[in-house]
Amino acid sequence: MRRFLLALVVVLGCAAPAPAYAAAPPKVQFVKAYFDSPGSDRGGNTSLNGEYVVIRNTTRTAINLDGYLLRDANGFKYVFGAVVLKPGKRLTIRSGQGSDTATTLYWGRKWYVWNNDEDTAAIYNAGRKRIDHCSWDVSASSGPDSVSCL
Repeated sequence: MRRFLLALVVVLGCAAPAPAYAAAPPKVQFVKAYFDSPGSDRGGNTSLNGEYVVIRNTTRTAINLDGYLLRDANGFKYVFGAVVLKPGKRLTIRSGQGSDTATTLYWGRKWYVWNNDEDTAAIYNAGRKRIDHCSWDVSASSGPDSVSCL
């Protein structure tokens, strides 16, 4: 009887499919990219700040973003200063100028970063290893103005 149960366990163990595990999310993850800012203030600071990306900390520990890099497909770069992203919190990075806060950073640009038709936002750690990215490819005339990156 023992041999029969052992054989049954071995057979069933081999026949059972392996469980599918989802890959762990990156520690810093894109949530949203708003690439086509609203309004008629083309090139104005208000319009530039209507263009932004949102990232979040997916861990249970604070992440020091000092030296991290945000860039687009054309090579525009934003290097983070001494910013700590608390566990589970989000951070918005706006293209234009403004005063940084705990929840919003400003790139300080005088023209747009993100292409309205297609682009890729990527974030790299201080060692320049890519952590996450968010891409879009839409028709500028009929596509959305933002994309969810989750």
